[in-house]
Amino acid sequence: MSTTARGTKASRSPWRNWAGNVTSRPVREVSPASVDELSAALSSAAADGLRVKPVGTGHSFTSAAATDGVLIRPDLLTGIRSLDREAGTVTVEAGTPLKRLNRALAREGLSLANMGDIMEQTVAGATSTGTHGTGRESASISAQTTALELVTADGTVLTCSATENPDVFAAARIGLGALGVITALTFAVEPEFLLSAREEPMSFERVMSEFDQHVAENEHFEFYWFPHTGNCNTKRNNRSAGPKAPVSPLAGWFEDEFLSNGLFQAVNSLGRTVPATIPTLAKISSSALSARTYTDIPYKVFTSPRRVRFMEMEYAVPREALVPTLRELRSMVERSGLRVSFPVEVRTAPADDIALSTASGRETAYIAVHMYRGTPYQSYFTAAERLFTEAGGRPHWGKVHTRDAEYLASVYPRFEEFTAVRDRLDPDRRFANAYLRRVLGD
Repeated sequence: MSTTARGTKASRSPWRNWAGNVTSRPVREVSPASVDELSAALSSAAADGLRVKPVGTGHSFTSAAATDGVLIRPDLLTGIRSLDREAGTVTVEAGTPLKRLNRALAREGLSLANMGDIMEQTVAGATSTGTHGTGRESASISAQTTALELVTADGTVLTCSATENPDVFAAARIGLGALGVITALTFAVEPEFLLSAREEPMSFERVMSEFDQHVAENEHFEFYWFPHTGNCNTKRNNRSAGPKAPVSPLAGWFEDEFLSNGLFQAVNSLGRTVPATIPTLAKISSSALSARTYTDIPYKVFTSPRRVRFMEMEYAVPREALVPTLRELRSMVERSGLRVSFPVEVRTAPADDIALSTASGRETAYIAVHMYRGTPYQSYFTAAERLFTEAGGRPHWGKVHTRDAEYLASVYPRFEEFTAVRDRLDPDRRFANAYLRRVLGD
């Protein structure tokens, strides 16, 4: 790449996402160091008739960030702008990685209430696509956003909250990069607390029969089901008075690095090469799981390293539809002859008030299906998607799906509210790309 202007580079190499399934060739890349520089970059793109897309760390499996125009990288828009202990908020630059935010908050004795299971994404990328963890009462990271700063297509800088530009705020907390470029976000935070985690193997039938009970009794409940088996691994996180009892460094390395990443990588590689071995490998590996309990600060309990690369589809279904839908998924896998080496992940979320949130207006359960990278996934995902859509499912905005604007308008009561805000803020579709045309319409 050769520099053509401050913060701007003519692009000579393609951009790829984390999974490697999306590639695009932007005309140029811009790394603005301020809101003024970003506004100038948008004006320059408009003068040249180029589309614009902001990108985070590329953890989306969709082409939401792909562009043949100008790619906005937030590498220089990082760090904490302000911390208000009295209000219980922190304002951070959009390009700040979640892991940097979590560690900075921990140094200040603060924490987010809930988070997903990885923290590699930027805060803007995570919120824009609806990244979530699991929770009975605490919702996604987008729902923990109390304000945001957005630069629109004409260079206008909007501050948005429940009281300032509230219609934009209701849409932009999960904005898909369709409304403008987020430059800062304000999150609700609270004094740091301890979480006690209980990981425990359970049978599929027990989890199905006790699912509602586990959700009701635990602040955070999730589980993994291993296809071709009747085995699950459950995880229950609840606030604790302490004392802190973290996983020891040796046990953490063995369980989270050696088993969950190193050995899991080897097992998946074998399964990709010899698919017939997958059911046997699944039975052996899932039967070897053992229970463990540990207590630590939130981000060390919620998150874990994920080094094995994969493809993923995730749908949000009404919580009451989880058990019948998962039973249908299991039956489909058993009938189909498919060989699935990755476990199926199930989490929950309370209803929220964000226009395009997968939990908008309804209590939600998430079902995520995965396939090891390099393994054909289309047949499995197509069959799973059919079951999810029959249950009125909403696809995760950053994960593989085939739904279009017509379908999405039928499962999002506030879909037209979002598109109306988009029409107002970006009438010329400066932030459009093929993915947004499919999911939002022209």
